[in-house]
Amino acid sequence: MISPPRKQRVERPLPADNLGESRSDTPHVTGDDLGSLPVRRTPPKSVDVAASNPDNPLRHEKVTADRPPLAPELRAFLEYLRVEKGLAANSVVAYQRDLVELMEFVRKISRELTEVRRDDLRNFLASLHRRGLSARSVARHLVSLRNFFRFLVKEGKVRQDPTRDIDAPRIGQRLPKYMTTDEVDALLQQPDPSTPLGLRDKAMLELLYATGLRVSELIGLSWNDLEINLGVLRCRGKGNKERLIPVGKSALRAVEAYMQQGRPALAKGRESPFLFLNRRGGGLSRVGFWMLIVRYGRAAGILTDITPHEVRHSFATHLLERGADLRSVQIMLGHSDISTTQIYTHVLKERLKLVYHEHHPRA
Repeated sequence: MISPPRKQRVERPLPADNLGESRSDTPHVTGDDLGSLPVRRTPPKSVDVAASNPDNPLRHEKVTADRPPLAPELRAFLEYLRVEKGLAANSVVAYQRDLVELMEFVRKISRELTEVRRDDLRNFLASLHRRGLSARSVARHLVSLRNFFRFLVKEGKVRQDPTRDIDAPRIGQRLPKYMTTDEVDALLQQPDPSTPLGLRDKAMLELLYATGLRVSELIGLSWNDLEINLGVLRCRGKGNKERLIPVGKSALRAVEAYMQQGRPALAKGRESPFLFLNRRGGGLSRVGFWMLIVRYGRAAGILTDITPHEVRHSFATHLLERGADLRSVQIMLGHSDISTTQIYTHVLKERLKLVYHEHHPRA
C-alpha cells in the first residue's frame, strides 16, 4: 500500500476543479489541469440546483427562463437510479439529459406525461434523427425512455408502457479504435519527469495503459487504492462495483516516483483523498485529462487525436493479441456481460485479415 501523505498544517483548501462533470458539449476549462493551455472564461448562464450535495444527481439540474425545474416523476426516477440501481453519477446525468429532451418535446405538443402514446414517442425519436443524431444515439435515447416508462408503470403513474412496441434502430457494429504498441510507447515517453506535473502525467498514462481503467475511474482513484507491494489496484467502476486489477512494474515505478516527488509539490501541504491532483491540489477532471492526452498524442506524432477510451481499447486488444483469455480481460475491464468484451475478438479477426493480405504471396 502507498504510504499515507504526511500530515501538515491544513490550510483552507481552494475549490477543486469540476471540469467535465456535467458532460457539457462546450466545457469550461480553467487551465489548472492543462499547464500552459489557454483559458476561456465565460459567465454562468444558469443556476445549479442542489449543487451543495455532491452525491445528489440533481446537482446537475439547470433552471433557466426557458427550462423549468425537473418534473417530479423524473426526479424520482433519477433518485431510483442513483440509490436503488447504484448507477454512477455520469450514467445518471446521461439519463437526465435524454429525458429532459423528452419532457421538452412533450411540453411542445401540449400533452401530459401520463398521456404520452407510442406514436408520440416515435415522433420524438424521429425528431432526434432529423436533428442529425446517429442511429446509436437514437437507440440510447430509446433505452432511456424504456427504463423510465417501466419505472412509471411500476410506480403506478401510467397504466401501460408506450415504448413496448417500438423497435430500436439498426446499428452497425463499430469496431473500437486502438493504438499500436509503438504508438503507446511514444505516448508514454512524452511527459517531462523533471516536473511535478510531468511526473503526474507519466504516472496517469502508465496506469491507464497498465490497467485499462475508464477515465472516470482513473481520476477518482484514492491514494490508498493502489497496493504497490502486491502490485494490485482496487477500483470502483460502474454500478459502484469493486474489482481488483494487477498493475505492471513500469506503472508501479511511475506512480511511486509521482507519490514521492510530484504529489507533495502539487498538494502544497493540503490534504486530498485523490491520488492525482491538479496544480491547485484538487482532483483532476475528465475534460482536463482528455485535453492532456490529446496534447501528448500530438507531441508523439500520432496523426489522429486519441482519447482515454482508446488507450483502454489498446489495453484489451494487446492483451488478447498476446494470448490472454476473454474472461480475464472481461474482469479487468469491469464488463458485467462478456458479450461486451467479445467486440475485441472482432478486432483481432480484422487484424488477422490485414496481416494475411499484406504478407501472403497469393493474397
